[in-house]
Amino acid sequence: MAIRRHDIHFERLSPEALAAWAEIPPAVASDCMNRENFMAAAVKPVRAGTTLVGQARTVTSMVGDNGVSHVATALLAPGEVLVIAAGGYPDVAVWGGVATRAAMARGAAGVVIDGAVRDVAEIRELGFPCYARAAVPGGPHKGFGGTIDGAIACAGCPVSPGDIVLGDDDGIVVVPLAGQAALLTACRDKLKQEEDWLAEIAAGKTMAEILGLGEAEVIGK
Repeated sequence: MAIRRHDIHFERLSPEALAAWAEIPPAVASDCMNRENFMAAAVKPVRAGTTLVGQARTVTSMVGDNGVSHVATALLAPGEVLVIAAGGYPDVAVWGGVATRAAMARGAAGVVIDGAVRDVAEIRELGFPCYARAAVPGGPHKGFGGTIDGAIACAGCPVSPGDIVLGDDDGIVVVPLAGQAALLTACRDKLKQEEDWLAEIAAGKTMAEILGLGEAEVIGK
């Protein structure tokens, strides 16, 4: 099977715009998208405390094959995040230390893999943001092909080239590029609301009171 690439063009956000998104926790972004656009719980950072923000470049690969990911890595621009839909297979790693160093040489912001990674200790030491479903020593094959820069579903989340990828210890959320400015405003409003809630809690209110949930109905009398 051939390696194919879509001829795509998307708005490149400024460093200032991405820095603004770096202030938004992924959980808040998901809340403001109707609690959607997050990846499956199994996709987590290989190093605790990792954060990630950048615009997506996408890959769909055959299970257990990383040839297309190497080709895609060579196309990355500084600050981009490689998002690899690798079928969620946990028992063959499609990313490792060599691929990490190649991505770092391109100035990539990170990688997100619906699949497995290896050389975890090396990646942790390098400090490169890497999110994956699993870690396993078994390595990949090459030559089965795949597609670069298409619209994909990665760990249950839709991702298109140029979308904003946010990550922290909770996992990964993807913000569609279209409408991202309005969503950023909504996220900031949400953060302000949470600050107000904390002030009310400090003043003695409960969350049940703040949310207007009322009292529990007594049963069993």
